[in-house]
Amino acid sequence: MTLNPLANPKGVKLLCELCQKPAFVQCMKCRVTYYCGKEHQDADWMGIHMKICQLLIPLRTISLPFLPSEEERQKREAEKLQRQKDMIDLTRTMGQKLLFEGRHEQAVPAAMQSLRFSIDVHGLDSIQLVPSYLILAEASIGLHKLTQAEEYLAQAQWTVLKTPTCSNAIKSKLYRNLGLLFAAKGDYQTARAHLADDIYHASEEFGTDDIQTSGGYFHMANVFFRQNRMDIADSLYTRVTAIWHKHLLRIINQRIHPPKPSSRVGPASIEKPVEETLDEAQQAEAKQVLHAVHDIREQSTNHGPDMLSRVCHALAMLYYLLESNDKAQEFGNKALSTIHDTDSEDSQLAFAIKDFNAFTTNLQA
Repeated sequence: MTLNPLANPKGVKLLCELCQKPAFVQCMKCRVTYYCGKEHQDADWMGIHMKICQLLIPLRTISLPFLPSEEERQKREAEKLQRQKDMIDLTRTMGQKLLFEGRHEQAVPAAMQSLRFSIDVHGLDSIQLVPSYLILAEASIGLHKLTQAEEYLAQAQWTVLKTPTCSNAIKSKLYRNLGLLFAAKGDYQTARAHLADDIYHASEEFGTDDIQTSGGYFHMANVFFRQNRMDIADSLYTRVTAIWHKHLLRIINQRIHPPKPSSRVGPASIEKPVEETLDEAQQAEAKQVLHAVHDIREQSTNHGPDMLSRVCHALAMLYYLLESNDKAQEFGNKALSTIHDTDSEDSQLAFAIKDFNAFTTNLQA
């Protein structure tokens, strides 16, 4: 819808959601978002706006001028703050998901939204802005806009340096992005140094065998792969596969073999264990990483006997969790046939694959 600038409230300037230039197009679904033209409207819609369109209405609608009590005012402010925090989580997760899917251009609107909400909640100098800068930086690297990526990373690095209490989780992601930047430049030695720092800080925060740490191993493997140092790359890909396989197997076992109800009487008897899940970004990361390793394993002739079976089993479990039963069965059957062909001595892996295949077969029956 084309807007008439003369109809704007006095003193109110309508700005484009993406570029902050004067806006002349309005989203007709939420009516609180504006764009300089249809191109930016379409880009924002595909990137994040379709997910948050209706959620923006209560945040951008002018509040009632009068509330009956201070208690009501504080309650309204608390509700608004919680909505803003929820939006930070949602937009940041979507931005990361799009990056893992290779949709770098579409990740930019999500990252910009997460940055705006982070500024509203935490202020301009907060360490809480760094994850949004890093999504923007990684999107820029994927779009081969390395100068722009350097600017975002410089802002993130400065914020980290002046925040003594910065967590290892944020430091890990900063060094991962620096590693990706130097890898894109072809400076593999510097890239490896930054990725080593990534792995160190992620290990300090999450442990050495956590999926949050596996990304550092994966990107380090990719650097060695580009340098044709396949022995090191292969060992790192094996570790990444093992981490994801163990994580997915733990989730699957909760589904296939739920714990029996306690026979005890009282509050403890009704407590249920917290079921692990994967958020949208983790699902996209698992697909990206495991398919990449799977393709490398299929093309290689010198991998170990269980390597292809393990990554196929991991993909089968992942697709089961994504409710894609046909793909789950396909990769499950491939894992089983591969492990039979290799005369594997890994009885635990063989049992897990057979158990999973039997479960999915019963579901389809």
